[in-house]
Amino acid sequence: MTAAIPESLQKLIQHVKEYFPEDEKLQRMFEQCFVNTYTTTMKKQADGKTFVVTGDIPAMWLRDSAAQVRPYLLAAEEDEELADLLEGVIRQQFAFIMHDPYANAFNEAENGRGHQTDFTDMTPHIWERKYEIDSLCYPIQLSFLFWKSTGRTTYLQETFKEVCETIINVWRTEQDHENKSPYRFERAEVRQSDTLIRQGKGGHVVPTGMTWSAFRPSDDACTYGYLVPANMFAAVVLGYAAEICDEVLKDSDLSAECLKLKKEIQQGIEQYAKIEHPIYGEMYVYEIQQGIEQYAKIEHPIYGEMYVYETDGEGRVNLMDDANVPSLLAAPYLGYQHFDDSTYLNTRSFLLSRDNPYYYEGKYANGIGSPHTPDHYIWHIALAIQGMTAVNTEEKLRILAAFKNTDGGTGFMHEGFNADCPEEFTRDWFAWANTMFSEFVLSLTGKAVKGSPLYHQLQKNSCEQT
Repeated sequence: MTAAIPESLQKLIQHVKEYFPEDEKLQRMFEQCFVNTYTTTMKKQADGKTFVVTGDIPAMWLRDSAAQVRPYLLAAEEDEELADLLEGVIRQQFAFIMHDPYANAFNEAENGRGHQTDFTDMTPHIWERKYEIDSLCYPIQLSFLFWKSTGRTTYLQETFKEVCETIINVWRTEQDHENKSPYRFERAEVRQSDTLIRQGKGGHVVPTGMTWSAFRPSDDACTYGYLVPANMFAAVVLGYAAEICDEVLKDSDLSAECLKLKKEIQQGIEQYAKIEHPIYGEMYVYEIQQGIEQYAKIEHPIYGEMYVYETDGEGRVNLMDDANVPSLLAAPYLGYQHFDDSTYLNTRSFLLSRDNPYYYEGKYANGIGSPHTPDHYIWHIALAIQGMTAVNTEEKLRILAAFKNTDGGTGFMHEGFNADCPEEFTRDWFAWANTMFSEFVLSLTGKAVKGSPLYHQLQKNSCEQT
């Protein structure tokens, strides 16, 4: 599918060209990546909704679709037609959530495509039913930022209350996954990260206040059920939902319910997902790397107080980060912590070191990868998050140079690339990575979506400089 580029998007392309007048390669890369989602992945439906494929997979992920269109909110401020298209994305996401809040990816029609043989409650409209907290976070985030960017509220007044109540019900149920959850998932004859143990129930957890997740945003199974960055994201968007309920819906009861759950999740994070590094005494960490399960005692330098990636609430933790967002590295980008928060900076130091088992150093780049892709493969999404959460210009420019050196000669971003040979990469059409690169470049020029934590950070930096 192809489409003409709207003038509103062309203005942003021209803005980047004027900001980097001598860098022709960057100009070409930005233009190519920035329009990729618009020209190749968005399809308006007869009912006014908008279906968005991820790229090389013909299904709509709730997470990916929200992230793919996010920078277009900058143009939607003045472009009514583009705003209609983006509102259609939100309406489609809301409809999918009401179809099944446990599903992460959907078909354009009830065609039965995707993983229909999985042992879970599939329907012909569902491509995949891997339950991930962030699949419910992203549509709330997008609807909030769309409201802030355009001032539109009709889509919220029509369906947001029902969608919000559905999400709250799922997250409350999954606060006690062991005793209350109806969700089960198994996939036959696959690697362990594509299915859940214990007859599809997942690893054992105890209540903490956090809400349980079956899978990470990589679509890999969680090692321990409390995925900390996803819970951080949930706490943030519950605040967004409360604001929508107060200011748009005038529903103080639902707003209070959002804030109550937000507080419980946040308290769970702060109580169960922080450690003082190092931990004295004997400690074991469980990790999955290249399909090998292993237990290993850890010996490490001192990072101080920091967040763990996963925990079960019983003392077992996973010290790592994954390239996909939400990630620990993305905490301030998502709005959970300030960019200069000391605990975040301690965590960041750990994540961007060899102590993170998925941090790689190579000839062309250093950065975070994922157990979802081969060893020594860095993700462009993680580089974008590192750049947008960096607090100094030198690091941002270093990340920019890494992007330019690792497109594999294609002008596009990819899922993962070999840190020593960028021509070796996974997924040559991955719109989410193209969007994240574009958002990072726009942030270097001082532009970010209204209402986002990055927007507020750029505003703060501008005030401090003046």
